[in-house]
Amino acid sequence: MQDKHLFEYAVIRLVPRVEREEFLNVGVILYCSSSRFLKMTMTIDKERIQAFAGDIDLQVVEQNLNAFSAICAGGKQGGPIGQLSIAERFRWITAMRSTILQTSRVHPGFCADPHMTIERLHQELVL
Repeated sequence: MQDKHLFEYAVIRLVPRVEREEFLNVGVILYCSSSRFLKMTMTIDKERIQAFAGDIDLQVVEQNLNAFSAICAGGKQGGPIGQLSIAERFRWITAMRSTILQTSRVHPGFCADPHMTIERLHQELVL
């Protein structure tokens, strides 16, 4: 039997008009401490986003999602936040905020392979 690892994940939501609280799932962040794993997947479906929020600046959305990805990857390309520990980076990204990019509550689970798990969650929750 394979070892199971505790992981946490959150869904990244595009919220074009914060006051309306309507959102579109655009990505998933998965953190697994025991595997030292922090990764984000995203799908920027331009047609779908334009249908949902026609006046949104897609370039800004893409830049911000890429910044989240760089923070997950860590290092200098992630700026000061990217230099924090993996746990701190995950907590920073999943902190409550009132902007056009928000995350869901953090959900826990167990997995054998965090790479496969984030891909499965992306398929189920974003695509």
